[in-house]
Amino acid sequence: MIKKTSLLFTMLLVCSISMLAQDKDATIEAIIQEANENSQLETLGHQLMDGIGPRLVGTPQMKNAHDWAVAKYKSWGIPARNEQWGEWKGWERGITHIDMVHPRVQSLRGTQLAWSPSTPKKGVTAELVVLPTVSDSLEFVNWLPNVKGKLVMISMPQPTGRPDYNWEEFATEKSFEKMKKERDAQNDAWRENMQNTGLNRRTLPVALEDAGAVGIVASYWSRGFGVNKIFGAYTKEIPTVDLELEDYGMLYRLVASGQKPELHIVAKSKELGKVPTFNTIAEIKGSEKPDEYVILSAHFDSWDGGTGATDNGTGTLVMMEAMRILKKVYPNPKRTILVGHWGSEEQGLNGSRAFVEDHPEIVAGVQALFNQDNGTGRVVRISGGGFLNSYDYLGKWLHEVPREITDEIETTFPGTPARGGSDYASFQAAGAPAFSLSSLSWSYWNYTWHTNRDTYDKIIFDDVRNNAILTAILAYMASEYPEKTSREKAVLPISNRTGEQLEWPTPRSPERDGGQN
Repeated sequence: MIKKTSLLFTMLLVCSISMLAQDKDATIEAIIQEANENSQLETLGHQLMDGIGPRLVGTPQMKNAHDWAVAKYKSWGIPARNEQWGEWKGWERGITHIDMVHPRVQSLRGTQLAWSPSTPKKGVTAELVVLPTVSDSLEFVNWLPNVKGKLVMISMPQPTGRPDYNWEEFATEKSFEKMKKERDAQNDAWRENMQNTGLNRRTLPVALEDAGAVGIVASYWSRGFGVNKIFGAYTKEIPTVDLELEDYGMLYRLVASGQKPELHIVAKSKELGKVPTFNTIAEIKGSEKPDEYVILSAHFDSWDGGTGATDNGTGTLVMMEAMRILKKVYPNPKRTILVGHWGSEEQGLNGSRAFVEDHPEIVAGVQALFNQDNGTGRVVRISGGGFLNSYDYLGKWLHEVPREITDEIETTFPGTPARGGSDYASFQAAGAPAFSLSSLSWSYWNYTWHTNRDTYDKIIFDDVRNNAILTAILAYMASEYPEKTSREKAVLPISNRTGEQLEWPTPRSPERDGGQN
């Protein structure tokens, strides 16, 4: 009797295990296995970030990246193309050397801003001056002749180079509060003085250039140790450079104490005229519903203070790896799976807005779009984007993702549509169900977003691998879903700012002739 019971138990156990195995989706299991056992993320990241480098719109490096992606997709058996959507000011960064030559010699840490004019071949050497305190624009205009032949410092010197979290850990509460109060007062005074000049951050460098300055020296601290944000220059003929906080503060103090510091700046760059701008598009054709689309989305361009690793190299890697995996384990999807690597997101979602404008037939056929942009962290937030019934399908698709991934994710339904921020907003504005796979921070905003520290070593590949698995499974589930996804829009809430009911955003046209002004 004992032996019969034991045999029956064994048979039931085997039967249960067999049924459990049958419940598992073989394609999902293959996606997970391929991602974990044959990941190409590190290799792709090295080739893109270390080999090609930053991908500023209008630069040869941006075109190199587009060509690299097309070749990579073709090596995986995925048709790909570069699709021109406009033109941009062509520019190529050269070397930057910034040295203090008086009252002593010291090499400084900084770089020219994007699209900055070049210095003469031998560089420029000049005394530094700072902006005066003025009561009105007339007083500032009267001061302007003082900048002729000088380098002008245009940023507020920071009262501390320590981020707030460092103060919170080590300072007394009294000391921390005192520092913040003094910093706030200094910020207020600086803003008021800037208003008194009648200029702003865009027009000030131009006015200084017109008055005979030989260069602009700025510092855009990102509130972290050793990190600055690097954006674009507004000057036409003279160089604009950004110095890290520590060196900028030292120079500002030397000017204030009357020591008349001088810099020697060599900032080389090339003006390349108008150049074409592209999106890279690759697709795995649908076998049953080829005119319906699951779109994987990530912007390809970056600012160029670093190498664009977390903005948006990691989003790019997620989508490329997901496409590689899907081609290998799911080569005949029901719907077409398309990936868009968009150009010039950083200047206003231009590449994705152009695609939406140029391909209404694809937008009309979108089953779902998944976009990843905000850094190297694992995905922790997904919103329904204002689509009333998004929970019905997103909830089912997410149910098939491993629990160790979805346990980290907070969902919001129906949510609200985006009005900018990243490329999924371009599709939401056109009524297509597009969703942001939003990741956790890893100090993104302070340390890597648009900064000189956004480099390969900041990538957390375990998190990126999880995101590739998540994306590939969502794409597979969206492709297999028996129904076309609903586009019914939720009634949007009342705006806290205006007190009026929010309206759905409308599509905006891209800037197709950029950087020329």
